[in-house]
Amino acid sequence: MPKPIRTKKVMASQVSSYLSKAKEFLSAAESELAAGRTIAATSLAIHSAINAADVVCGVRLGERAKGGDHSQVVKLLRQAGRDGEKVAKELKRLLPLKTKSEYEPDEIALPVAARAIERASRCVLTARAVASSAN
Repeated sequence: MPKPIRTKKVMASQVSSYLSKAKEFLSAAESELAAGRTIAATSLAIHSAINAADVVCGVRLGERAKGGDHSQVVKLLRQAGRDGEKVAKELKRLLPLKTKSEYEPDEIALPVAARAIERASRCVLTARAVASSAN
């Protein structure tokens, strides 16, 4: 039996807060990459994408995934239409880097961090479009 997705309601007024966080994390990731801090850049990119996912799910479904199992976010996104699928694709590629960037002693190569930011940027772009379509 599949594990049920734990969710939390998202009010329309909260969507802009999630979008602001997604954009702020993305901007910080870009700054960290420019400074050569690839671990921080990667971690921030992932958090940007997660917040972008919350925007898409919040607008399309009225809820977001809750809890520490980020694979649940991907499952929920797949229920959020074409935009959700787009963000799910990028987030699924980013999530394996979360543990590496936040908890492992390994370095993150510059090209890997740059790709993480590109993926997060696509998530934020989709989240912006979804949020503006809700207004």
